[in-house]
Amino acid sequence: MPHANAELLTRFYEGFAKLDAAPMRAVYAPDAHFSDPAFPNLRGADIGAMWTMLSQTAKEFRLEFRDVQADDRFGSVHWEAWYRFGGKRPVHNVIDAKFTFENGLVTRHIDTFDFWRWSRQALGVPGLLFGWAPFLKKAVNTRAAAGLAQWKAKQPK
Repeated sequence: MPHANAELLTRFYEGFAKLDAAPMRAVYAPDAHFSDPAFPNLRGADIGAMWTMLSQTAKEFRLEFRDVQADDRFGSVHWEAWYRFGGKRPVHNVIDAKFTFENGLVTRHIDTFDFWRWSRQALGVPGLLFGWAPFLKKAVNTRAAAGLAQWKAKQPK
């Protein structure tokens, strides 16, 4: 029988595969921390807002996940997503996720992926030429944060 935290992660990714952000938001503790190469430092409600934004704006999205492992404290999942970045460029992103749990909720979630590989697909020639460069990663971080802030500002209060 799978550990309760493995079941929690499975519900998260099943919701993600359906672009249903509600089960995704439900796994996080109120003071959780999320990090990935695009959103390096999200906390609390901003994590749920990011997943909701991505779920509502995804184009031609497909997700597969496997290797769900978890115990009382730590967990991991391998997942892959196919989508159109900005509604235009096809992307296949390969991600490894690591989790920390407390009281049956995620307190830390870190997604890692090859940023240069992603940027070549998502950004085209600029990603190919500069996807390895810190300035491009910083520009993507800035754009992602601005996009999330703009999306949040448009949401009903």
